[in-house]
Amino acid sequence: MSGTRSGGSAPTVLRMVLGKRLRHLRQQAGVSFEEASRAIEVTPLTVRRIEKAEVGLRIPYVRELLRVYGVPAAEAEDFLSMAREANKPGWWYKYRDVLPEWFSAYVSLESEADAIRLYEPHYVPGLLQTHDYAAALLRAGFPHDSDEEIERRVALRLRRQDLLAGPGAPTVLAVLEEGVLRRPVGGAAVMRAQIDRLSEALGLPGVHIRIMRFAVGAHPGAFGPFHHFRFGFSELPDVVYLESLAGAVYIDRPADVVPYLDVMDRMSVQAEPADRTREILEELRAEL
Repeated sequence: MSGTRSGGSAPTVLRMVLGKRLRHLRQQAGVSFEEASRAIEVTPLTVRRIEKAEVGLRIPYVRELLRVYGVPAAEAEDFLSMAREANKPGWWYKYRDVLPEWFSAYVSLESEADAIRLYEPHYVPGLLQTHDYAAALLRAGFPHDSDEEIERRVALRLRRQDLLAGPGAPTVLAVLEEGVLRRPVGGAAVMRAQIDRLSEALGLPGVHIRIMRFAVGAHPGAFGPFHHFRFGFSELPDVVYLESLAGAVYIDRPADVVPYLDVMDRMSVQAEPADRTREILEELRAEL
């Protein structure tokens, strides 16, 4: 995943986890790629792709690999149950008509993350947008889409927000530039409602919003937005997401992730204290 643009069939987080577990089991058993591939009559490349979650987990293949790796029957059945679950399309599959393949991986990561830390210099993050704010942004970003397509994109964005109020909701820290709240997306009425939504989100136990005032001047995150995900699976490393007009890059190599964590820590010091956020939101709302 690290340093590559997402393409092909975007895997669910569970499929990524199980792929890494299969790799660990193979290595623990002292089985080579070639030996594993002969057991299921495929190429060694296919075994590598299974472990990297680049292909689905075909149950007959997984069952035979677990046997070759010496996994006890009861543990193998538990693994196969998880593999069947991992092969099911995510809830977002029904939005595939308006969901770019490179963004499918993002939705999967977001849905399973324990903690999400993000820096946004331009717009309110999707997890915290109102319907009208999202619609205004998406109309600007997809000017050739029909009203129906825009509404489908908005519905997907709002559906993602369900995780904030659900069981096991992630901790979210959003550092926003002051300009995010001064940019009149959709007009004054839309922005007032959007600021109200941010104030409401502060009432959720896991949501924290920090605002970077203009007066701070230059700071280490000003090069562009990024999102950082952390998970409860030991097999899954932290992931940093970077987006462009043509796609996205997912970074998971620890040495590449660390600079983003360092920048987020430094920005958290420079941003206004968390207990000032609601006051600042009210101040900016009053100016609209």
